[in-house]
Amino acid sequence: MKFEISKSRITTFTAASLTDIVFLLLIFFLLSSSFVVQPGIKVQLPKATSAPVETKGKIYLTLTADGKIFLNEEQLNKNELGEAVHRRLQQGGDQVVVIKADKRLTLEKAIEVIDIVKLAGAERFVIATSPG
Repeated sequence: MKFEISKSRITTFTAASLTDIVFLLLIFFLLSSSFVVQPGIKVQLPKATSAPVETKGKIYLTLTADGKIFLNEEQLNKNELGEAVHRRLQQGGDQVVVIKADKRLTLEKAIEVIDIVKLAGAERFVIATSPG
């Protein structure tokens, strides 16, 4: 048996491998751009595997490790907090207070702030956690 071997050069350009690379880059950039960092005050939230998701009106109360209190990005002290929360609760109907407390904050300080917010009229609370 005699086999013929052709020694002709390939003159066509196949763009299949180039297209694969472009699609892989596109997928990489789409996936990496979806990781959005939450702007605002930096706190280390405690981890929880079962974190509830609330979709109604929210009032964000952030407690930092050094004892600072923020109400939706506005820094307040304990004396101003009750009235500010009361005003926010009067604006909307069924609002949820989302507490974002740093994991290094003592429980006593967190309870003090929650008590102030309860006395201001808040009835629904959610404690924010990081997934995992």
